[in-house]
Formats: sequence, C-alpha cells, structure tokens
Amino acid sequence: MSSNAQAGAPSAANDEDTLETQEWLEALAAVLEREGPQRAHYLLERLIDEARRSGAHIPYSPNTAYVNTIPPGLEPAHPGNLELEARIRSYVRWNAMAMVVRANKHNPPDGGDLGGHIASFASLATMIGTGQNHFWHAENEDRGGDLVYFQGHSSPGVYGRAFLEGRLTEEQLNNFRQEVDGKGLSSYPHPKLMPEFWQFPTVSMGLGPLTAIYQARFLKYLHARGIADTSSRKVWVFCGDGEMDEPESLGAIALAAREKLDNLIFVINCNLQRLDGPVRGNGKIIQELEGDFRGSGWNVIKLIWGGYWDPLLAHDKEGILRRVMEETVDGEYQAYKANDGKFVRENFFGKHPQLLAMVARMSDEDIWRLNRGGHDPHKVYAAFSAATSHKGQPTVILAKTIKGYGMGHVGQAKNPTHQQKKLELESIREFRDRFGIPIPDDQLADLPYYKPAEDSPEMKYLHERRKALGGYLPARRVKAEEQLKAPTLDAFKAVMEPTPEGREISTTQAFVRTLNQILRDKQLGPRVVPILADESRTFGMEGLFRQIGIYAPEGQKYVPVDKDQVMYYKEAADGQLLQEGINEAGAMSSWIAAATSYSTNNRIMIPFFVYYSMFGFQRIGDLAWAAGDMQARGFLIGGTAGRTTLNGEGLQHEDGHSHLMAATIPNCVPYDPTYAHELAVIIQDGLRRMVENQENVYYYLTVMNENYPQPGLTAGDEEGIVRGMYKLKSVGKGKQRVQLMGSGTILREVQAAQELLDKDWGIGSDLWSVTSFTLLRRDGLDAERHNLLNPEDKKPQVPFVTQQLEKTTGPIIASTDYMKLFADQIRPFMPKGRDYRVLGTDGFGRSDFRSKLREHFEVDRHFVVLSALKALADEGTIPAAKVAEAIKKYGIDPNKANPQYA
Repeated sequence: MSSNAQAGAPSAANDEDTLETQEWLEALAAVLEREGPQRAHYLLERLIDEARRSGAHIPYSPNTAYVNTIPPGLEPAHPGNLELEARIRSYVRWNAMAMVVRANKHNPPDGGDLGGHIASFASLATMIGTGQNHFWHAENEDRGGDLVYFQGHSSPGVYGRAFLEGRLTEEQLNNFRQEVDGKGLSSYPHPKLMPEFWQFPTVSMGLGPLTAIYQARFLKYLHARGIADTSSRKVWVFCGDGEMDEPESLGAIALAAREKLDNLIFVINCNLQRLDGPVRGNGKIIQELEGDFRGSGWNVIKLIWGGYWDPLLAHDKEGILRRVMEETVDGEYQAYKANDGKFVRENFFGKHPQLLAMVARMSDEDIWRLNRGGHDPHKVYAAFSAATSHKGQPTVILAKTIKGYGMGHVGQAKNPTHQQKKLELESIREFRDRFGIPIPDDQLADLPYYKPAEDSPEMKYLHERRKALGGYLPARRVKAEEQLKAPTLDAFKAVMEPTPEGREISTTQAFVRTLNQILRDKQLGPRVVPILADESRTFGMEGLFRQIGIYAPEGQKYVPVDKDQVMYYKEAADGQLLQEGINEAGAMSSWIAAATSYSTNNRIMIPFFVYYSMFGFQRIGDLAWAAGDMQARGFLIGGTAGRTTLNGEGLQHEDGHSHLMAATIPNCVPYDPTYAHELAVIIQDGLRRMVENQENVYYYLTVMNENYPQPGLTAGDEEGIVRGMYKLKSVGKGKQRVQLMGSGTILREVQAAQELLDKDWGIGSDLWSVTSFTLLRRDGLDAERHNLLNPEDKKPQVPFVTQQLEKTTGPIIASTDYMKLFADQIRPFMPKGRDYRVLGTDGFGRSDFRSKLREHFEVDRHFVVLSALKALADEGTIPAAKVAEAIKKYGIDPNKANPQYA
C-alpha cells in the first residue's frame, strides 16, 4: 500500500475489519496510480452520493488527518544551500532580537517602554527566509513583482534581514520605534512612515487578509481589462492563527474561491498562541481553519510536522500515533514546547504504551528535536512550491510553529511571550548559543548586531538569491512612472451651468454626469474604477451596467431578466465596474487596491467608491485609516448624505457624523458641497492633485438625492470652493446684518432663511457656501501654528475663514446636516469679538419627510432665523421680544424635546 494512501487513513486503532479496509485502500491506491486523482475523486464522490441516496447518514467533514498534506515521498528536493540559509536565518533572528531588546534598554525621563515583539518573527523566520530565498519576485523589466503582506508583529525580523542586505543602517536599527527625529523604523508595516520600504499596513489585525484578497482580485481585473500583465504575480499573506478570529480575516475568503484567485497564497502562522494565552486551548485551530477554508473552496495545505517525525509516522502501522496527534488539544501542544524532551515523553508518548515503546531507544534530546513543520525548511519549501503551482483555487498553508521559537526557557511557548521585549543576560547567552552567533561573552551585554563580511559565503548567497529573484523585498514605488493629465474645468461645463427654468437635479445626479464626462476622456476613461456596494440604482448609476459592464471573470452565463431594457444588467470578463454586493468593507478593500495601483502596479487608476453615506465611513473607518497609511489616491463618495436628506429610512440610515470621522484622517480631503458646479470644481481639483501631480491625498465628497435648481458657477469662485468657502449671495442693506454659513443640503434652508430675515424682519445678510468646514479648520490650525513658531513675524498668517469674514459685520450663524461639532470646529478662527452660533443634527436619525426632519433637528429655515435674531438680541441690536415674536410667528414649540435625546 502506498504511503500516500496510508497518510489519509482514519484511526486504524479503531478499525473493526482491517483486512476489508486494506482492500479498499489498495483499490484506491491503484486508481490513483493508474488514472490519477481526478478519477479517484469522482469515484469517492459517487460512493458517498450513492450511500446518501440509499438512506445512510454520512456526515460531511472537511477535515483531513492531523498530518502534513504533502507526504514525504512527494516533496520536491530543496534547491538551496541549507547550511548557509540556516546561518543567515540565525543572524536575522539575532539582529531582530537585539534590536527590540536594545530599544527597551533606554531609560527616558518620562519612563515607559517602547515595546516590540520578538516571538512572532521567531516562529516565522524559516517561512520568511524561504520566501526571500526562493519564491518572492521583485519587480523588474521581465515581470511584475510579488506582493507580500507581512504579519505585522514580524517587522523586527524583516528589518533584521534588510540590515544584512545593506538596505538599513545600524543607526536605523538603533532607532526602532523612535521615529520623531526621522531616523527610526516604524513599529509595524506603515507605508506612510517608511514610504520606500513597506508596501502594505497589516495592523490593525484582520485588515491584511481582507485587503489582500481584493488586491489579488484587482490584479486579475487589471489583466482582464488589458491595463497590465499580472499573470505571473502572486499575493502572499502572512497571518497569525489568533488573527483569524477577526471577522475581517475570514470575511472574504468565499470571494477568493468564487473568483478562482490562484494568485493568492495565505500562510497562517499557527503557533497556537495569541497575546493572552492559547488560541484554541481546548481544540485544534489548524483543523478548525482547514474546515473554514476547504469548505469555502480553497486549496488547503497542512504543514504540521517536521521531517524528524517522518520515521515515526512511517512506523505507525496501527495509526496509534495519528490518533493521539488528533486527540491532543492545542493547550497540550503548547505545554510540550514550553518544557523539555522528558516532559514530552511522559505526557505525549506516555498516552499509549505502544508509543512509549516506539520512542524507547530515543533520548530525551532526540524527542525534543522532533520539530514542527513551519520550522523545517524542506517541508516549508515543499508547501510553498505546491502553493505557487496550484491552479484554479486560492491556497492556504496552515503552518504549525512555536511561538518564541529559540527564545529558551523564558520565552518559548510561554503565555507572556507575545509581549516579551526584555531578556536577561543569561537568556541572551542561551539565545546566542542556540543559534551559533559568533559574539564573545564580553560583548553580550552590549547586544551588538551581527553582520558577516561582505565577501563571506553567507552574504554572497544572500545577495545572489535576491538578484536571481529580481531585487529586494519589501520595497515600494512612491510614484508611478507614467504621467497622465487631468481634464480642464471646461470639460465639465455642462455640469457647471445653471439648470433651465423649472428643471431640478440633485448633486448625486450631478456626480453621475461628472463621472460620465471622465469616462469619455480617452486617456483617463479606461483608468476609472467605479465601485458600488449594491446601490447602483439608489444613486442612478445603473446606466453604467451596459455602458462599461460589470467585471465578472467568467463573463455572463445567463440572459438577464431585464435584457429588454436599455440599462440591463450586463456582466463581462473585461467589465469596468466593480459591483461588490452588500459589502462595504469589501468595496473599500477594492478601492484601496485601485487607489494604490500607482505604487503596486505602476498604473495610475481613478477609483470612485460610491456608498450610502451612513453605511460607509463608520463601517470602513479602520480601512479608511489604513488607506491614509497606504497613501491611497481616489474618491470616496458618500451618497444620500446628511441626517435629514433621506426621507423615510430612519435611525440607522441617516448620516450626521461621517465628516467628523473623515476629519480624523490627515490626508483625507473632505467636502460637503451643495451645488453641481461646486462638485465639478472639487472633482477636477482632485484629478489635478492625485492624477496629474501624484499627491498622496484622497477625497471624500458627500452628495444628496434631493432635487433643486442649480445656480451654476460664477467665475472667480473656484478658489473659494476648493479652499472651503465662498460668498454666494448678499441680501438687504439695512443697519442690522448677519452672516449665514451653510453646507450640503442645509445651505438651501439657510438661503430660505436669508429671504425670511430680509422679508419678515428687515435684516440683511451675506450667505456663504461652506464646501469644507474641515479644510477651513486645517488651514486655521496651520496659520495658528506658524504664528506660534514665528512670534516676530511682522505679517502673521491669517486663516482663510478669518480673511473672508473679518470685513463683514454681525453675528455668524453656521448650519449643516451634521452634528454641531462639525461646524463648531472653526470657532477659534472667527474674527475677534464676533458671536458664532452653530446649528446641527445631534441625535439619532428617524423617518419622516425632509421638512419634518429639519424641524425636528432644529436646522430648518425657521431655526436659522431664530438663531440669527437671538444673536442680535444678545448683543443688544434688537429687543428680545423680537425673538419671542419669531417663535410664535413660525409655530415653534418651546417645550419640544431636545433632538439630541429624543
């Protein structure tokens, strides 16, 4: 019987008829040998199907035996110099450990440790080394590079190797996690902080697996559309087994299988531990993950046992060893590697007398040497090789390792090891001896880094391997080589003109028209990537279905039910629109892939992710922050924005805070425009900055589905629109005057209030359209900081909002469809002595007509008028009785509930 057939056998120790079992296994082995695995699979499926049809209950299990997927007889020969690779690996381990421990020897005046992680890389070193030496291609003239999402906590090891390669200096290593002075290394992979080094941020945990899946899909998309040849590229993703509990980690694995992303390889580092303790102390995380991935359609490679186990497994004729391996839980496996060979003999092999007999001639040292698959370079190479050659499915490698491998009695497999960042001298000596680092005892306390001479065999080998693979990784492109021109503002002339008499459109419609103009651009049109989370019809974008098609790798295998309509649902293998379904996180991950394509693919793409405003930023907040870290460039469009613009939908659908969330991201440029011409000016400016100038910013625009007349662009307003505010209209010439500011849909209520103030109360006003309160605040903070640091400057800087308002008179009233805090953020930059009052929509949303919602949240025209009158009364310009008169005139209920709590 072949070893392959025996490897997958159920526990032979429980077999009631070993002879019959032997006959079935031999029959299967014969089919495998003569007709191949596809025929064997077909026969097994037919047998199971026939049994079920006959009424037999055969429960399905996606799990295979707790042994390696690749049997020893099918492992390819390792092509490298194992001795040199082991030494290089040891040097990298040492440098990673030394860097973290040295960083935490500092004693700053304010106290506190810098932190850092040794144990995660210790368990990954063999796998990362194997990838670096044999699999990960850098971009060169012959092919595109592979994309590697490094497990965040493994960064010290990546730095340790880059130091050997001459890519990082000793000074940089000495400044690990000390970045303020510009010489340091970031704690985790952060492209913003190390723009030429790290490709992707992988912390917060879970974001790496999620975004990598959509990155792999985007490579397929680019290839299908003929924009870039990505056929030879792979996306490698290193995750922790504890990290897989994050919903984002497993949330998109079905998409990867459905779209046959065979360019995607997950490597899950199953060291069985998370920060506080075991991942599955009472279970088996590898078996659990195998079920998750295999059930979702992935190719699963289990890499559990190292080569020293092969002879024992080969002699396990009755399957007792396999059964004990299966029955032993992860909490026990953790304990084995936290102790010694004697402990393993007594507690693992001691579970069955035949196992004790099996290892009777082995010393405790021999038993201790029994290794796990993730630390065996032969086994790792075999798994990586199988993964890269597999077609038609994504692959996951479940690699069993030891947390803190080689860290000795203080760190290996211990619960606190994840946060171990300080080692005593004895532990350092033990580490040195374990990995054979040539550093004498009298230097150990100084923890010197180790780097062999450049002409040493290790260094020659290290550089030769990377040269053969095209260069060094990780490495990041800062700008695309290609140069694209943004269209001039004239290209959007149709959107910027006034609407004809009796015609009304929404800013959502204006956006769709603007997008269509860009799609018609011969140069930029093919680079546009519209992304929607199942809301195309909500935003009036269904026309794009037929116009540019929906990307579907296998085309459209059916006739759509709306084929007879002009805007029928059209899927195509080279479709341009990405329809992500009800999946904001997935859509944002696609947007990130497109928004960073200038770096990963040397192709500038222009992604527009259009989503329900309320279901956007608060759902994808962590991804939006990661996009900032990744220096993304593109447009996020929050549709049906504001707390009161969306009738009838209720508490969970109305957005009053996304702009506050967007304001937290420094390179996110947010706008809340009211009119079509403002939208066009802003989008053109974004194209100029992101596409033509290749600035590392991305734009967030909120648009509404409320129809109203569009006034068109007045020449000269462009600068104010881009910078955040401009004067829209002045009314009245009386003595009493107020300044009215508004944004988004509520600006129209402010306009109506301007007319009421003039008609009912004889009060004049200037109306300001504020396209971005956030940009006004940032500009104000810049000016404030400049003046603080340049106290003798004879011409202090004046914030833009101050410049606009300081020549006006009267109280200033600002109204938006967002929480009061949104408009309140510019309060410090009001002209001195001026009263500034803010209206906003604090509180839960609710369902009703727009007019009722605005009355409820106290942002309608009547409350704008009331606020203006109250401000004038408080400064003594008009009597307080006028305010009471207005309350009565407009039917305002003074006893109504505060909307913040209602």
